[in-house]
Amino acid sequence: MTATSPTQAPSTAETAINNIKGTEEPEVADKGAETETETDADEFEDNGIIDHTTFDQLLEMDDEEDHEFSRSLVWNYFEQAEKTFEDMNNAMEKLDFPDLSRLGHFLKGSSAALGLTKVKESCEKLQHYGNRKDAAGVNNITNEEAETLISALLVQMRREYNEAESYLKVFYDGQE
Repeated sequence: MTATSPTQAPSTAETAINNIKGTEEPEVADKGAETETETDADEFEDNGIIDHTTFDQLLEMDDEEDHEFSRSLVWNYFEQAEKTFEDMNNAMEKLDFPDLSRLGHFLKGSSAALGLTKVKESCEKLQHYGNRKDAAGVNNITNEEAETLISALLVQMRREYNEAESYLKVFYDGQE
């Protein structure tokens, strides 16, 4: 069983990256020379959005080149994450720190299963902040510090999630 992933099929990943950025792939006379667009694409691919080892393992569960199994898991994750973000916003309005911690823990697990590294790491911080601990989960912080940190983190998490969602949607659209 062979799976195609962004790391195994660079042309697909490059296409996905360029589609997200709204750029076309540049023509390069000297393949050894790096253009600005290529550098940006490399940064997008390597900036830690996806743990390709984990994502590749998920793709290996697909039948041949048919990515329906992994696609269904990813689309279910999108639905679950949207609901969880809604619940996080509601918990934040109430300053329900235990619920924020629980929701962070919940989304952390499903993000890790897909290899969404940045989202997973932010969820872990949310879990700690909800328990009124610092980002490492070691030192106590005040409710006010937790509120400030969580407010900023929720914005960051949404941005990271949107990046991952865009990347994955473009990847799967390129597989059809």
